[in-house]
Amino acid sequence: MTSLNNIVANKSIAEWIVSCPVVGDICELKETVWVNPDKKPFNLAIASCPLTMEDIVDAADRLDRFAPYVRKVFPETAATGGIIESDILPIPHMQKLLEEEENIPIPGQMWLKLDSHLPISGSIKARGGIYEVLKTAEDIAISNGLLQEGDDYTVFDSEPFRALFSNYEIVVGSTGNLGLSIGIMSAKLGFQVTVHMSADARQWKKDLLRSKGVRVVEYDSDYSIAVAEGRKLAAQNPRCHFVDDENSKTLFLGYAVAALRLKKQLDEKHIAVDQEHPLFVYLPCGVGGGPGGVSFGLKMVFGDAVHCFFAEPTHAPCMMLGMATGENHNVCVQDFGLDNLTAADGLAVGRASGFVGSLMRPFMSGCYSLKDERMFRMLAQLADSENIYLEPSALAGMYGPVLMQKSEAMGKYIVDSGLEGKMANALHLVWATGGNMVPKEEMQSYYEKGKSLL
Repeated sequence: MTSLNNIVANKSIAEWIVSCPVVGDICELKETVWVNPDKKPFNLAIASCPLTMEDIVDAADRLDRFAPYVRKVFPETAATGGIIESDILPIPHMQKLLEEEENIPIPGQMWLKLDSHLPISGSIKARGGIYEVLKTAEDIAISNGLLQEGDDYTVFDSEPFRALFSNYEIVVGSTGNLGLSIGIMSAKLGFQVTVHMSADARQWKKDLLRSKGVRVVEYDSDYSIAVAEGRKLAAQNPRCHFVDDENSKTLFLGYAVAALRLKKQLDEKHIAVDQEHPLFVYLPCGVGGGPGGVSFGLKMVFGDAVHCFFAEPTHAPCMMLGMATGENHNVCVQDFGLDNLTAADGLAVGRASGFVGSLMRPFMSGCYSLKDERMFRMLAQLADSENIYLEPSALAGMYGPVLMQKSEAMGKYIVDSGLEGKMANALHLVWATGGNMVPKEEMQSYYEKGKSLL
C-alpha cells in the first residue's frame, strides 16, 4: 500500500481522498461509481468540441469505399458486403438472472452489442484499428500516385499496392486486441508490421499474430511501457506509421462510426431512442479510445437521450481516476498504490488517454469499477443463460444495469437527469468488446472459473 503522505500531482494521497472521496474507494480496491459533475447538455458540450459529425461521416464513407476490398480479402465479411459490423440482440434471460441474484428489478430492457463477434479480429478494436490501417494505406497510395478518386478499391489487393506498402512499416503497442486488428489488417495489405505487447497479453494472441507474419515484441512490463517503446522505435523511421492508442483521432473516429450503424439497427428493430426512451450504454474501458470514440459517436447521433458509462477493473480504473481527479493522463493507478493487475487483459491500463479524457469530459455520464471475480461470474452466467461466450473484460459492462438500481450515485444521476418516470422505457445496451477468437480451451477455463465463483 502506498503511503497516504505520497505526493501525486501536487497533493498528498490523503488530501486527494478528502477532496475527491472516490479516490479512497479506488485506493482500497472497492467497487465504486463516479458520476461526472462536468457533463453538460449536448448543445453546450458540442460547442467547444474539435470534432464534428462531418468527421464521423467522412470515416464512414472511407469504410464504404474499402468495403469491396475487405469483402474480397476477408470472405467472412461477405454477408455484410465488406462492412465490419456486429449484431445487437436482447438478453432477457441474463436480465432476469441478474434481477434474481441482486434482488432488484432492472426497469427497461437489456440488450447486447456483439463487438465480441466482429469479423477479422473478434473485438471492438476491429473498428478503430482496422480503420486507421485502411486510412494510412489510402493516404500512402494517393501520395504515391497509385490511387485516383473513383477507383475501385479492390485494386488494393494487387501486387503494385503490396509492393508499395512493403516499403512502409506500421507499429502499435497493445495489450492484445488492438494488436490483432492492426497486425492482421496491415499484414494483409503488405506492410511490415510490429506489435509491441505488454506482459498481460495472452499467448494465443501473440501466436496468432506471428502466424500472420507479424513481428511481435514482448515486454515484462505493462501497457504503458509497450506503447512508449513502440512510439520511440517508430520515430526513428520516416516510413513508419505509429498507431497511437492514447492520442489518435483516426482511431477515435473509426470507433465513432459504430453510432451511425447502431442508429440504423435500432430503427430496423423499431426501437426508439429519445427523451422518453433513454439509451444507457455501458462500455469496458482500458486506455479509453474505444469507449471514448463509440460514446462520442453516440452523443453526436442521440444527443441528450444517450447516457454513456465506462466500466473498469478495480485494479486498473485509470479513466475514473484521471477524470475524478481532473488530472487525466497526469496520474496513473500506480501513483495511488494500485498494481494494474487484472484478468481483464484489455483493460489492464494504468494511465488513461489525455486526449479522450479532455474531449469526453462534457459528454460522458460517468465510470464505475468492478472486481475480476464479478466479471468471471457474469461470464459463466451469460454462457448459461444466453449461450454467449465472452472474454472477461467484455463482461465489465454487464454490471452497469444493476448499478443503475443499486448505486446511490446512479440513483441520484437518474433523478438529476429527469429520468425517474422514464426508466421503464430504457434500453440498457451492454457493449461486448471481445471473446469470439479466444481458443476453446481458454474459454472453457474462464467459464469454469466463473462457475466456481457462483
